[in-house]
Amino acid sequence: MIRYLIIDDEAIAHDIIHGYCKLLPNLKLVGDCYDAIEALEFLSKHPIDLIFLDLNMPKLKGFEFLRTLKNPPKVIVTTAYQEHAMEGYELDIVDYLLKPFDFQRFLKAINKVNIADAASKTEIEISSENGFFVKSGKQHIQVTIHKILFLEASGNYTKIVTKEESILVREKISQLIEMLDCEDLIQVHKSFVVAKQHIRRIEGNQIWLGDQVVPIGKTYRTCISQLLGGPR
Repeated sequence: MIRYLIIDDEAIAHDIIHGYCKLLPNLKLVGDCYDAIEALEFLSKHPIDLIFLDLNMPKLKGFEFLRTLKNPPKVIVTTAYQEHAMEGYELDIVDYLLKPFDFQRFLKAINKVNIADAASKTEIEISSENGFFVKSGKQHIQVTIHKILFLEASGNYTKIVTKEESILVREKISQLIEMLDCEDLIQVHKSFVVAKQHIRRIEGNQIWLGDQVVPIGKTYRTCISQLLGGPR
């Protein structure tokens, strides 16, 4: 299933893309954004596989927005301006659709996404007891285990939050925990695993790790009690 987001300041463009996507069972709408600033906020909270991106938008232009993303999803540009195509491919977009485009041309772009997605699935490669590599497309990002503050589950994805950055990887949190096999990591919620060494304080149903706050799930309170030296 490909989760997609539309970023376009024209409502009719959203309607056209929605209509085409409904004809394809492997596409799932996650959100509609009408400018790039709104999209930045949306992407910080939701995992996305594919963006349909307009270029000529208020506040922040499409390619300017794309350059702000550290690890962007796949991108299909949808625009009325042909002259920016070369710049788009330099930014590693999947395809460049000129408005108005028909369903046949749209489908050709989606097929490119499917091919690219199969070739660039994120993998975790353990490099040593102290670290591992996250493989995403052509990039290999090394994560040092002792710098991890917490892991946050989001469906088939997990957000790895460290002291310096947040990295979204295509792994379920349960699989990532098993793969890392680290005694310092403790699950405190169905969607959160924290590093014990970075816990600053625990108050009520919340844990502070630096400036970050993580909830404690009801079924995981025993784990916290044991961590605090309470009865087993």
